[in-house]
Amino acid sequence: MPLKLFLFITALVLGQPLGQAGNFPGKKSAWHDYGRFDFKLGDINCRVVTPDKVAHGKPWIWRARFWGHEPQTDLALLAKGWHVVYCEVGGLFGSPKAVDRWDRFYDFLTSKHGFAKKAALEGMSRGGLIIYNWAASNPTKVAAIYGDAPVCDFKSWPAGRGIGKGSPGTWKQCLAAYGFSEAEALAYKGNPIDQLAPLAKAGIPILHIVGDADKVVPVEENTAIIEARYKKLGGSIRVIHKPGVGHHPHSLKDPGPIVAFVLKHTRPRLRD
Repeated sequence: MPLKLFLFITALVLGQPLGQAGNFPGKKSAWHDYGRFDFKLGDINCRVVTPDKVAHGKPWIWRARFWGHEPQTDLALLAKGWHVVYCEVGGLFGSPKAVDRWDRFYDFLTSKHGFAKKAALEGMSRGGLIIYNWAASNPTKVAAIYGDAPVCDFKSWPAGRGIGKGSPGTWKQCLAAYGFSEAEALAYKGNPIDQLAPLAKAGIPILHIVGDADKVVPVEENTAIIEARYKKLGGSIRVIHKPGVGHHPHSLKDPGPIVAFVLKHTRPRLRD
């Protein structure tokens, strides 16, 4: 059967015109003039924003934490036919509970809605914990990782056991999320900095954007360790430094380099 005929029949069966976004359950609203759907998957709060016309392969970027903050990359990808998705894992700090939530959301999007089998992951600040921990558990499901001033070791933040400020109240929440005593947490070897081998083996490209004056999530305790260890493992990583910039603002005023990275490294990998 010719490919175009197969795709046309598939679209009819699914009740979804080719090139158009499908409907999702829950409440529909608008986000920057794009269709936004908020719904629950079991007890998990989820969100999907749909493009006007879906790009070939149904690519998507998975936003971790801080929905809507510095949205320029998400908006640029929506304009290119990408979906932007979000699954609430606030207060879980990339723990196994958070990974389980993401597992369920991934299955829903790929099995029920035909999303690409590999997602681009986007994590700002504490969002770094979930993108890396989920990727380490699911390396074959990740096309690329974009971390923005990402937390890569909870001993740095929120524990504050290095040169960073830390956050005592948030550290208690983190311990509770993992079910750890402080001693257990400080001895834990399951932080992003400890779980890079599966990512390197899978050939996942990484981009980090950091402020060199970040006192909250110090580069030396997070991104610099990721960079050195990933390169030693043979992995591909690029770090864009913002001299004199602290933890904020995130992203880049012109998201072009981020968008170019995501597009370059996802197009050939979406359905590997």
